[in-house]
Amino acid sequence: MTTTRDLDGKLIAVIGGTGFLGTHLAQHLLARGARLRIGARRPEKAYAIKPLGNLGSVQVVAVDVTKPDSVRVALTGVDAVVNLVGAFAGDLDAVQGAGAGRVAAIARDAGAQAFVQVSAIGADAQSPVAYARTKAAGEAAVLAAFPGATVLRPSILFGSDDHFLTMFAGLMSMPVLPVFAPDAKLQPLDVDDAARAIGNVLASPGAHAGKTYEIAGPEVMTMLDINQRIARATHRSPLLIGLPDGVSKLIAALPLTPISSDQLALLRKGNVASGALPGLAELGIQPRPLGLLLERWLVTYRKHGRFGTRMGIQS
Repeated sequence: MTTTRDLDGKLIAVIGGTGFLGTHLAQHLLARGARLRIGARRPEKAYAIKPLGNLGSVQVVAVDVTKPDSVRVALTGVDAVVNLVGAFAGDLDAVQGAGAGRVAAIARDAGAQAFVQVSAIGADAQSPVAYARTKAAGEAAVLAAFPGATVLRPSILFGSDDHFLTMFAGLMSMPVLPVFAPDAKLQPLDVDDAARAIGNVLASPGAHAGKTYEIAGPEVMTMLDINQRIARATHRSPLLIGLPDGVSKLIAALPLTPISSDQLALLRKGNVASGALPGLAELGIQPRPLGLLLERWLVTYRKHGRFGTRMGIQS
């Protein structure tokens, strides 16, 4: 697929750009001609991004959104800003609530022409879960500071290098696998489709100014269904047992368990677009379904890995 260089020469700051989405976004924006300034609390984690671009097209700077001076340095002279900063623990308001508003205000004062706030489906100012509540607070703070900003609320993201599909795929060799919130509904989105959505907003910021979009994949599926699909793709057949809510809550309340109480609460609520807001269609994107890529991505998790099929070995 040919990528239009509609961001040619633009200097775009990606704050919190060292994670899963940030790495894919960097590759996509560079392909569209942008120059990038990656801001991260631990800038050494961004060095893998530098080889994605031509010499001089990627700069890495240390940024802590709770320290305004570091943000000002990172946003000096930029044309646009993408804020990806998020967390599940610690002072969430300082990072993704008031912290997001602080980044937007500094971006406005620096003369940035576009601002994209990456939030999350499920952002809710009334939520008892701090993550969802502060995501909503961050949206409000960003739009107050930078009225022409665009808010994107992605569903859970998947990709060949994610920590979602690969985590479950790694567990499929177990004979019995418990499934938390088996009936919870999710609408997973390809990480590269999320990157394309951000790129499309940056290419035409005026058309999307002040708007909020829910961006999700084309399929709604349950947690149990996702586990069943992963089992088939890895040629494994564990006994998948859906855990009752009471048991799940008890496990989540214990220390050193694979899921926290807040994460369980978010999972049980689901992660599906409400339909009340515009989505990927309005951003010119037709999302790719999970099934299109799952078999190819998870072949290494089969019993004999990539060699099982070629050597005639049954997995």
